[in-house]
Amino acid sequence: MDKKHPDEIRTVVRKKYGEVAKSDSSGCCTPVSSCCVESATPLDNLGTLTGYSQEELSVAPEGSNMGLGCGNPQAIAALKPGETVLDLGSGGGFDCFLAARQVGKTGQVIGVDMTADMIAKARENARKGDYSNVEFRLGEIEHVPVADASVDVIISNCVINLSPEKLDVFREVYRILKPGGRLAISDVVATAPLPPELKNDLDLLSACVSGAATVVEITAMLQEA
Repeated sequence: MDKKHPDEIRTVVRKKYGEVAKSDSSGCCTPVSSCCVESATPLDNLGTLTGYSQEELSVAPEGSNMGLGCGNPQAIAALKPGETVLDLGSGGGFDCFLAARQVGKTGQVIGVDMTADMIAKARENARKGDYSNVEFRLGEIEHVPVADASVDVIISNCVINLSPEKLDVFREVYRILKPGGRLAISDVVATAPLPPELKNDLDLLSACVSGAATVVEITAMLQEA
């Protein structure tokens, strides 16, 4: 089976998540959610299953938690007041809004997403919640619209597995982070190599399954980057 071109993969993923944003639905899988828990599970329950507190789930603007994550990257990010935080694949902005509370008014949070409908949704959520220290930029995580050595912490939640060029993502991470900066990600990994027929299934890739790399592969990419 022929390997899919990266642009073909990005087009399919962008379309999938654009539909999620426009429909106000939740979850990266159809008909299941949150990679992949039964869709009947309330979003707050999904949030606690993936490591968020009830307080975190209650303070973010309504509609920002779309059940698209697979963990809580902020649990290991150790965010501090005044820091600049970048969220790769920010979706409706949920993790950005939680980060904004931790870095405070002297800090800054930047969300980047390649789906225009997600950016529009996140910006509206920021407006509704009056988050003056959060901004959202349209861009691919392999080509992030952020300056060199300008960010203290990069977070990402169940997004890097969707990238067809993960090494480029990690190279961008290294470029953007300040010296001593931190990377905190929650993502799906493969415990064994996937057969080609699964890795080339674009529906499974959009559902956060077939794009997963192994821990060994991710370690090698981080070291090379």
